[in-house]
Amino acid sequence: MKILIFEYITGGGFNNQELPESLVREGRLILAALLDNFSTTKQLQLTVLLDERFVDLAHPGCELIAVRSEHDVLEQFTIAASRCDAVWPVAPEFDGILQQLCQIVEALGKTILTSPASAVAIAGDKYKTYQRLKAHQIATVATRIFERNEYLPGEWMVKQIDGVGCADSYLITEFNDYEQMLKREGEYIIQPHLKGHKTSLSCLFKQGKAWLVCVNLQKFNLIDKQYQLSEIIVNYQPASSIYQDIADSVARAVPDCWGYVGIDLIESPDQIWVLEINPRLTTSFTGIYAALGINIAKAVLQLLDGDPDLIRQQNRPITINLQQEAYAN
Repeated sequence: MKILIFEYITGGGFNNQELPESLVREGRLILAALLDNFSTTKQLQLTVLLDERFVDLAHPGCELIAVRSEHDVLEQFTIAASRCDAVWPVAPEFDGILQQLCQIVEALGKTILTSPASAVAIAGDKYKTYQRLKAHQIATVATRIFERNEYLPGEWMVKQIDGVGCADSYLITEFNDYEQMLKREGEYIIQPHLKGHKTSLSCLFKQGKAWLVCVNLQKFNLIDKQYQLSEIIVNYQPASSIYQDIADSVARAVPDCWGYVGIDLIESPDQIWVLEINPRLTTSFTGIYAALGINIAKAVLQLLDGDPDLIRQQNRPITINLQQEAYAN
């Protein structure tokens, strides 16, 4: 099997503009972990698209396609995908990027190793995600479209409707914050600012079925009323049945989701809310092999023909420090 790997940030998605520092850190980690996973699987031919500024990230044995500043990255992606049997795109949801990549792969008739465009259309839109979760009686954070002529006292999170991570998410605690939001372009949603632990689930999905891989703890810094992800503890506590139940419910609610899926949660002593569904590799993925000895790339390939093998070779927490791009036991 010939597989194309395309991580959008390092793969040329910003080939003719300045690179966003926070997304570059996470993109580098995800690409390196995915290539490491595949390096242990034989009988595969890997092709990787890389921005010419990141060609050093290619693994020995991978076919490298360098994307230069004058290239049309979608054209390069389409050509490369047409020459492969399967494609694994990793990209942000904003501006419809991930959905468009999935649509290209599907139009070419190639195997896509992540959720299809139909799932991204739901999970990549925070308001549609809220509506879908609510329709399936899944506890979620009350969400509405941000109205530019309405201010409500209290603490609120305003987020770009298709934003990724903490980008374009803002805490509103006073009228001045609301006035600043009015200056921003784009479509936003607004949610109450809930306090609690911010956790996530790393899962595999297939046709409405979920396999919970691990539970992760996300740590943030609040700087200028914006949350910035600083650290993730992968496999920070046992994957109890309550988390498996949440994963099962989300899989049934969005049955088109396939492959690796991340679920963001907010936990209080009395309630767990589902905040977001990520239909792609998340940064937590990068610590799974070190924490559990589970090869996610191999498990995703197994999904093509049956159930994944998720036998743990070890069981320990792994800390990903996003400010230093380093692991710690």
